[in-house]
Amino acid sequence: MKNDLVRLQETLYESKNPTRRWLHRTRKDWIIQKLERFAGEGGKRKVLEVGIGSGIYLPVLAGLFESVVAIDIEDSYIDNANSVVKGFTNVSIIKDDITDTKLDEKSFDLVLCSEVIEHIYDSEKALGGIQRLLKKGCPLILSTPQPWSPLELLSRIAFLPGVIEVVRAIYKEPILKTGHINLMTERELTRQLENNNFRIMERNKTGMYIPLVAEFTGESGLKLEKWIESHIYKTPLDRILWTQYYVAESES
Repeated sequence: MKNDLVRLQETLYESKNPTRRWLHRTRKDWIIQKLERFAGEGGKRKVLEVGIGSGIYLPVLAGLFESVVAIDIEDSYIDNANSVVKGFTNVSIIKDDITDTKLDEKSFDLVLCSEVIEHIYDSEKALGGIQRLLKKGCPLILSTPQPWSPLELLSRIAFLPGVIEVVRAIYKEPILKTGHINLMTERELTRQLENNNFRIMERNKTGMYIPLVAEFTGESGLKLEKWIESHIYKTPLDRILWTQYYVAESES
């Protein structure tokens, strides 16, 4: 039986709220586009996903690459992933901690790490673990939230007693604490990547969230959020967009 964490992650991509659904599907689409690009370039035969979550990327990875290894430390995610990949003979699900990984050094042609490092106190150590596993010249695809996004800032208020009941009544969907304990600015994450011998090849940011507009104005509010996002992207204000993305190449 699926637990609350798995059900929550699945709900995000099919949310009845247009903004909530768009925020998560935009990230998913960007990542899949990058996976397809690298699969098309050839030579990326064995890939690793760090942090399985609901397993949303596992069928995609299995269809694009020769061999897929997916790791997590949460038993509930591992159990769910095993059911997701039934029928795929090229996927292995393993319990492993990326900050102290037991996997073989320099054994992967690509690593995907989406919405994971914000859950790890020592993200430098996690990035070091990824660097250890990734072959020289091969890509890391990474995404993580930005600390100044209104969505992250307001999530601290949303779970206060009396407030969370109202939020759940508005969304009528599972709402759980994010578990985000390590939100980094673009500057800090760039520093950590470079300290771990990654060369950033590509960056992106998405995810304009306007409180109350997102909750009460539906598709018209989403249209406004998309317009604002398009006008602040690549300006100093894009630090308020929710998600930052990186494609980084291992240099060692």
